[in-house]
Amino acid sequence: MRLLVTGGAGFIGANFVAHLLANGAERVVVLDALTYAGNRANLAAAENDPRFRFVQGSILDRELVEQLLDSEGIDHVANLAAESHVDRSIRGPETFVDTNVTGTLRLLEAVRAHLDAHPGKRERFRYLQVSTDEVFGSLGPTDPRFNERTPYAPNSPYAASKAAADHLVRAWHATYGLPVLISNCSNNYGPYQFPEKLIPLVIHNALAGKSLPLYGDGQQIRDWLHVADHCHALAAILERGAPGAVYTIGGDAERTNLDIVGALCDLLDRHRPLNAGSYRDQIAFVADRPGHDRRYAIDAGKIARDLGWRPRYDFATGLEATLLWYLDHADWVGDVTSGAYRDWVAKHYEGQGA
Repeated sequence: MRLLVTGGAGFIGANFVAHLLANGAERVVVLDALTYAGNRANLAAAENDPRFRFVQGSILDRELVEQLLDSEGIDHVANLAAESHVDRSIRGPETFVDTNVTGTLRLLEAVRAHLDAHPGKRERFRYLQVSTDEVFGSLGPTDPRFNERTPYAPNSPYAASKAAADHLVRAWHATYGLPVLISNCSNNYGPYQFPEKLIPLVIHNALAGKSLPLYGDGQQIRDWLHVADHCHALAAILERGAPGAVYTIGGDAERTNLDIVGALCDLLDRHRPLNAGSYRDQIAFVADRPGHDRRYAIDAGKIARDLGWRPRYDFATGLEATLLWYLDHADWVGDVTSGAYRDWVAKHYEGQGA
């Protein structure tokens, strides 16, 4: 594979780049705008690999994307570039529409133009849209899990923008014959996740002696997927997925938010005990956010049957490994939460944007 990974300096993107390079990719080019959650330091391990190239830029820049597709001989695109935090989408939805919808449109058009100019590549070329289970809306406590046939019913500006992008990808397959794939995954966790998300935020706040806020009653349920398992799934989809197909990817690990926070507190009590009391004493319930979906859960039967993929991480093991990674990488967490990572990147990579 010769891949263009958009959003490759983010949490899932950086882990996916590491997976690709470790598993024999011929070329991996990352295109990332380095907005607040994009951190080039996440890619430090890849920088000395001759198969790797980093380009700072946006998927909104169609000319740049077309140039990279041509000059790098790209035959697979994985679109992980997205604004992805629900709370931020509620405060400022326009940015989410710009990046997630218009950005996807321009990326698709760049790919279409590239394949029109190089028709011999169409059979082996793949475009993968990495999406979310949030496009499906909310499940009741006894509803069957989301699968590839679940109707879309997004409830937040973020989810709506991702749903719109998915529909564009489907339409470009049906109308123009673009060899596309779509994946909808459950909540990821693991190394390099920006600490506004639940698991790294709880770890950071707990160690800082801050409150651990939980929306509403804390009984919202999410299905959790270790990022390494997600990366294996994405690679399998690119390698063996049928053009036009959709795959839902889940970790078979439904937990309430209160369960997650409590489990992290118990792990911290064991690995970084307080002088007195428990980290659970820091849990604080706050007003629920607007449009907060109650339950997400993924049926990953299709990707298991068709592509032989199954999650390798049991949730308890994965959660403890994630906690230990954050405890062992306090400098990374400190740089990200303080904003110093931008200074670190400027010092190490000044003038190397392309």
